[in-house]
Amino acid sequence: MTLREKLETNYKSSLKSKNKIEISTYRLILSSIKDLDILNRSGADKKDTNDGDIKKLLKKMIKQRVESIEIYTKNDRKDLLEVEQNEFDLLSSFLPQQLNDEDTRKICIDTISKLSAVSIKDMGKVMGELKKSHPDDLDFAKAGPLLKELLNK
Repeated sequence: MTLREKLETNYKSSLKSKNKIEISTYRLILSSIKDLDILNRSGADKKDTNDGDIKKLLKKMIKQRVESIEIYTKNDRKDLLEVEQNEFDLLSSFLPQQLNDEDTRKICIDTISKLSAVSIKDMGKVMGELKKSHPDDLDFAKAGPLLKELLNK
């Protein structure tokens, strides 16, 4: 079952169970996917939207929720915070679990030694390898600053 089919099936289930939070979140996701379909059909590189494209879209939506959660937490807006947190949880359930800080550090160190990277000039090379080898399970917002720290030693 593709990711799109899974999302559509879950949307139908949430409609049956009348879960308002899930319904609105799935509608948001599915409408964003349709926008992505339209974008992929127009332009020079015409292609069908695949699971990789949908995962990128979900990551972008998760990043937006994280930023909103930080703002709502700072401003003590518990009503809005709860909605964003529920959307974040639902979106995150469709992506692989991100590695924790310790595992991220270990992978970064291993990749640096594998590529014989010695300075910050090698960061692009290391980041490229990390994106190839761990595209879904590594949080690159954490990996970037960690790589800078490790390569500046």
